[in-house]
Amino acid sequence: MALELATEQLLSGGEAVAHAMRQIDPEVVPVYPITPQTPIIQAFAQFVADGQATGELIDVESEHSAMSAAIGAALAGARTMTATASQGLALMAEVVYIAAGARAPVVMAVGNRALSAPINIHGDHSDSMLVRDSGALQLFAENAQEAYDLTVLAPRLAEHPAVLLPVLVCLDGFTITHSAEPVALLPDQVVRDFVGEYRIPHPLLKVAEPTTQGPFAMPDYFFEIKRSQVAAIDAALDILPVLAQELERLTGRRLAAMESYRLEDSELALVCMGSTAGTAKDVVDELREEGQAVGLVKLTAFRPFPSGPLREALAGRRAAGVLDRSVSPGGHPALYAEVAAALGGAVPRLVSLVAGLGGRDIQPETLREGFRSLTADGVSGDTRYLGLRAGG
Repeated sequence: MALELATEQLLSGGEAVAHAMRQIDPEVVPVYPITPQTPIIQAFAQFVADGQATGELIDVESEHSAMSAAIGAALAGARTMTATASQGLALMAEVVYIAAGARAPVVMAVGNRALSAPINIHGDHSDSMLVRDSGALQLFAENAQEAYDLTVLAPRLAEHPAVLLPVLVCLDGFTITHSAEPVALLPDQVVRDFVGEYRIPHPLLKVAEPTTQGPFAMPDYFFEIKRSQVAAIDAALDILPVLAQELERLTGRRLAAMESYRLEDSELALVCMGSTAGTAKDVVDELREEGQAVGLVKLTAFRPFPSGPLREALAGRRAAGVLDRSVSPGGHPALYAEVAAALGGAVPRLVSLVAGLGGRDIQPETLREGFRSLTADGVSGDTRYLGLRAGG
């Protein structure tokens, strides 16, 4: 039975994340502003100024510095959160790898935005894909409510003793970060009780029990250290549903690494992440009313990638399309490559679809075009670009 929720508030996704941060009340928040994550930190900074959050807000000189400070704080024994986007994530990419390698459980909101050039401030997933192999977890929100819920859950996942990795809560730039919708917040104390106190096994300032932190690793141990990161991110796939069920008992809302929508008797399926899933659900409903057997798979977890559940969900489909909001010039788009590897040819026809780059709206007709392409002529695996201007 879900607890009584606070009154719904009209909040943007960025404000919803800031409220979750206020309720969690991290001890250290190193930040550097960049569109479209700025509303997250701007709102949180106001909470700090108004005395509604007690953590140390540190204005640093760059995103590289923000993640560097976050690592030191987290390993010293302070719950640490931050936020970034686009070129900011690109600048801190080096340090995101270090955070994962140092097993620093930093939670970071990412207002997903296109990478330059050309300069673009709008939403796609190219920034997240830049650090897909860093060892950090990546969870994608469909809307402002999920952005809030995932932010509440993220510290528990990051700080779990079997994980101890950074967690990126990803929300599409402007589409979620700046768009307002009703968001139901848990009571502050309920969130604080759910998250609990910050604990890591070996805080570096515990001088009575000295440990090695951030070592130089020669070939004799580097391989094993990296293998332990793989084991930790794999463990997160088992831990995530346990935490999600615990949170569901408080909210009545379900989170999962993967969500199936009207997939049971479908012949054709679409796989996507982020805000696109909301529009896709409407399109699936419309096509169902027209007699078409279509369904949807929404991936919330990109890292860890739910290969087993995805294989099971798509088994028996005639065709599936994978919609990426980023490209990999000279290769296959990132989400498509992951799905293809997970399926190993289990779906007779798997089609790569790219749409929404640089914030281009993914309209219902765009997704209808995507479903049509699943039965069109062409080689399975060829990338189809949806919603291009004429001549593009």
